[in-house]
Amino acid sequence: MTNYTPSEMMIVAAARALAGVRTVFVGVGLPNIACNLAQRTVAPDLELIYESGIYGARPARLPLSIGDPTLISGATSVCSMADLFGLYLQAGRVEVAFLGGAQIDRFGNLNTTVIGDYARPKVRLPGSGGACEIAINARQVFIIMRLRRRAFVRRLDFCTSPGHLESTGQRAALGMPGGGPQLVVTDKCVFRFDEETGEMMLASLHLGVELDKVQAEVVWELEVAPDLQETEPPTAEELCLLREELDPQRIYTGQKQNAS
Repeated sequence: MTNYTPSEMMIVAAARALAGVRTVFVGVGLPNIACNLAQRTVAPDLELIYESGIYGARPARLPLSIGDPTLISGATSVCSMADLFGLYLQAGRVEVAFLGGAQIDRFGNLNTTVIGDYARPKVRLPGSGGACEIAINARQVFIIMRLRRRAFVRRLDFCTSPGHLESTGQRAALGMPGGGPQLVVTDKCVFRFDEETGEMMLASLHLGVELDKVQAEVVWELEVAPDLQETEPPTAEELCLLREELDPQRIYTGQKQNAS
């Protein structure tokens, strides 16, 4: 295998999780490149949905944002944001939504609003956009973010998008139709969620990453799957697509490499 960066491993693992998926709501940044890689590899029939009103996008290049004109060319449908959310998302037609965040807790709740006190924050973040509605209504939510202690916190500074709230079953009790977070992909490992508790559970470690290194970046005591796996490294084809077609300027994939 070729050398690859932790970011490339993260993007590839996220893309592979979309195998067999038909509809995905795409966020900007890392979710964007992961979904576009999936469309070129494990999910050629994947319909990319962007909250700007694009359904079935087939971008010729990696879009810079959800408003990039490249999303329109070849798209199945272009409609208003209100129609997209009302007729597709809230109607239950989005199989998977890919989200990111500045903070996440052990139940998959996300913060993209503020760091610190809401009235006097240390950092004011972009806010929800459509993320809250997406997290509530999508059948499944996949999350992609780098594993950092400041991001994997015991308690969010602000809950922008609900995960499993404080335990499994709370979403249903509040009438949330979607299934909530099922997967968290990071640059060191992959988490899934315990069906009984709704808590994040370590499912696989990327090659060369030790359990204690993961625990050091998470403030709570991790639950570990009894069948903890090792993540399959990227293939030459996946790396070629990332480096030559999707991210030739290495904006998302980074420079520091792991030998494999």
